[in-house]
Amino acid sequence: MLSDPGPSVDGRSTTRDTMSESLDYKRDFEEQSESVEVVDASDLARDSVRPPIDWSSPAAFTSSSWARWKSIWTRRFMLSLLAGQVVSLCITVTNVTTTELVSRNWSLPTTQTWFLYFSLFIIYTPYTMYKYGLKGWGQMVYRDGWKYFFLAACDVEGNFLVVKAYNYTDLLSCMLLDAWAIPVCLFFCWVYMRTKYHWTQLLGVLVCVGGLGMLVASDMLTDKNYPALSRGKGDAFMIVGATLYGFTNATEEFFVRRSPLYEVVGQLGMWGTLINGIQAASLEHVDMTTASWNGATIGFLVAYTAAMFILYTTAPLLYRMASSAFYNISLLTSDFYGLIFGLFLFHFSPYWLYFPAFCIVVLGLIIYFWHATPEEQGKLDPKAPAYIRRFHQDDQV
Repeated sequence: MLSDPGPSVDGRSTTRDTMSESLDYKRDFEEQSESVEVVDASDLARDSVRPPIDWSSPAAFTSSSWARWKSIWTRRFMLSLLAGQVVSLCITVTNVTTTELVSRNWSLPTTQTWFLYFSLFIIYTPYTMYKYGLKGWGQMVYRDGWKYFFLAACDVEGNFLVVKAYNYTDLLSCMLLDAWAIPVCLFFCWVYMRTKYHWTQLLGVLVCVGGLGMLVASDMLTDKNYPALSRGKGDAFMIVGATLYGFTNATEEFFVRRSPLYEVVGQLGMWGTLINGIQAASLEHVDMTTASWNGATIGFLVAYTAAMFILYTTAPLLYRMASSAFYNISLLTSDFYGLIFGLFLFHFSPYWLYFPAFCIVVLGLIIYFWHATPEEQGKLDPKAPAYIRRFHQDDQV
């Protein structure tokens, strides 16, 4: 007896159709993954070259200079300039709140920054788990956690050493040596991304440092300096701390240009919470019991943590839009914002050099991108690790 061939043919057809759909889906997924646009600095450089300066005649020079000036003010540059002033203002807020905490018998610098790392951890790490899945997040920590641990360790110790430096050396040394982070950052950006610096960028850095010199002179003329307890030790702390700052800024830029922001910042928060917590428990466990814990200190601590959270969230965006070097020179305007806070909170009398110094630093920021463009600073290709993408492909197929 011959069996009815209908159901058998339909069953093979259904199975074949299902396998075909699955393979088509897999091919579509792979094509989408491979079609992600990689933003290469060399490609963007061709599309965003500054108009050349024409030296043939005064009229041509004026016209070409005006065209160059207008070419600077792109949406990306203006957002970078704004973000740089946001992080500079955040630095000022952290200085003011720390001063207020110390004046209220609450001086726990390591404990103070623990709340920052913990806030980064509890906000960005759960989102990373949501994007990668719990197993994918575990794979990321297992494979790449070591580099984020090293980044967090350098960041924690940089913060610790700079705070310690203020306890031993004078204000003049702290302000000048803190600028050492700029050349360190430039060097490591070159090491990681082979950034080609134009001489106008170096000129922009020098102009910004000149503005810093005017701010330092203002503080010296108004007798804001204080005696050094141990200048050699304090200067050494500041140099090492500034070196770690420059290194971590450049390293974080390298990471966020290749990985999602939530992964990098979440890992920085997780390992920073662990490292900073151990250090705080070791060094400040006695002072925690004698510090003044009241509504005012908690309020200033919340303000400090909020300002630092905004800074650590905005900084990676600025690294992508411009560079970590641009971030560092943007911070040189923070003393001007400190003066604004001082006028209202501490009744400071402004010295006239503060205002031209601020303008000179901003001028240096513009000169930094007079010839080079933000797009030329490095390749921008943020995506999840390849093993995470393969893991999700296998699950969906």
